[in-house]
Amino acid sequence: MSAPARRRLLVVAWSNTGGTDRLVEAAVAGAREATDDVPGFEALACRCDRVAPEALLRADALLFATPECLGSMAGPMKTFFDRCYYPVLDRLVGRPYATIVCAGTDGHGAIRQIERIATGWRLRRVAEPVLAITGAQTPEAILAPKRIADADLARAAELGATLAAGTAHGVW
Repeated sequence: MSAPARRRLLVVAWSNTGGTDRLVEAAVAGAREATDDVPGFEALACRCDRVAPEALLRADALLFATPECLGSMAGPMKTFFDRCYYPVLDRLVGRPYATIVCAGTDGHGAIRQIERIATGWRLRRVAEPVLAITGAQTPEAILAPKRIADADLARAAELGATLAAGTAHGVW
């Protein structure tokens, strides 16, 4: 009898002030808890500047996490998409994905950008984005380390669990 096929959730993320990092940690913890009884499943988080196209191709599901900066995704996340877009075009069709955005007051610009790229890759969104609003409005608050509300961390953990469980059990 052969070993079960390895399944992988890849979290591609960037964080400027730690808020997105906290959300990613919660999502990965939720993913691991939901699949701790699934042999061969792994949930990995990588900074976007360290992710190569090959890592995307090895992933069975993707979770993109970024802060919103000036109404857009963070620059390093945009650079990741620029670098990886064409090498994997037409090679990720149908893979499940979800999004986490940490923002001061809006976040929808970053979500729209990721959704447009995911549409080009023909990924399949399997959950609503998690949008964590920090309320940061002054330069000092925007640049300060972020504290994320427990409810937002719980939603990120639930998103990670949902994406991982669905992937591990072949739902998508």
